[in-house]
Order: sequence, then structure tokens, then C-alpha cells
Amino acid sequence: MKVVAYERSVQGTGASRRLRNAGKTPGIIYGGNEAPQAVELDHNALFHALRKEAFHSSILDIEVAGKSQKALLRDYQMHPFKPLVLHIDFQRVDAKQKIHVKVPLHFVNAEIAPAVKLGGALISHIATEIEVSCLPADLPEFIQVDLSKIEVGHAIHVKDVALPKGLSLVPHLEHENPVVVNARVPTVKAETTEAPAAAAPEAAKEEKK
Repeated sequence: MKVVAYERSVQGTGASRRLRNAGKTPGIIYGGNEAPQAVELDHNALFHALRKEAFHSSILDIEVAGKSQKALLRDYQMHPFKPLVLHIDFQRVDAKQKIHVKVPLHFVNAEIAPAVKLGGALISHIATEIEVSCLPADLPEFIQVDLSKIEVGHAIHVKDVALPKGLSLVPHLEHENPVVVNARVPTVKAETTEAPAAAAPEAAKEEKK
């Protein structure tokens, strides 16, 4: 995925405010063997790119002054209530060095799962992404989780997810093995009606008459 950025020579709060007023977003590219590089990006193009899942989990080709560099989106700040991107951070990647990245999960086949078809269960997504370690070339846009065999009362943990070739769980997930999705039958609480209780005194009065 290609991103076009421009060199930013002026920094500071005032300069960043002027950039935003001009429809630009300040940012920085850091990491690797090169010094951090201050950049600016077109706000509207960036805002729409952030709405795409792939922008958050893919290796980006960032072009600055005709030079392209590989990087990951690492952080961005939004205005508290305006649709405004205040700042964005990218981290350079080395093709030979493994990276830790959170990859989105796509859940499939829930409608044919025994828990849903036979048990009337609801599928609850406990996690929507998992953090993996891999070389940049092996990074997928998403990881698919097959729910076709999940049964009532059962859960799928991170270790149960079939990872694409070249991917491994980061150490803390490997150790903790948290739940990704589970299937539970919703509990229905018995409704209590106060009408009969309220009517009881009236009935007693009628009997006395």
C-alpha cells in the first residue's frame, strides 16, 4: 500500500497548528539505521486511508521526496470530537528483521457451526486481532478463524487459530493462550409480574364483603 508524504522542515506546536489549518497532518518516520524524519501528509487522503483495515496491518511504501521506504503504522492521534487526525507515527522495517504486529481476525462459517445451528448459541468475539511475530514479507492483511466446528459451551483460544506460514504468536500470547471466541446459549430471566400481588388485597376485601 503506497503512501505519499512530504518533508517537514518546521516543527513545534505553532507549526503543527498551521499545517492542520492548511489541510495537512504532521507525522514522523523513525526506526532502522536512519535518523527520525519529520513529514507531513494530506489530511483527507490520510483520513480515508485510516478507515481501511489494510492500512493498519500492512507494510506501507512511504514515498518522501522521490525515495520509498518500507514502514508500519505504529500510532496516530485523533481530535477528541472532530474528524481530524492530529499526528501520525510510522516505523521503518527491515526485510531481514522480524516484527511484532497486531493482525485483524476475520471470523467465517459461524452460521454453519453446531453451536448456532443445533444449539441456538451466540458467538462472542472476545478478540478482534492478535499480535504475531514474522518477517515483513510474511505479514498478512488478516488471519481467518474458522468457526464451523465450534460447539455450545466451547471456545477457541489463540493457540487453536491456524496461523499462515511464517507467523508465530508473540511470547506472552503463547504463554497465556487467551480466548478468541466462545459460544454460549443466552440465559433468559423469568419475568416477574407485580399485577397478581397488587390484586391480592383487593380480592381479600371482596371476600370480606
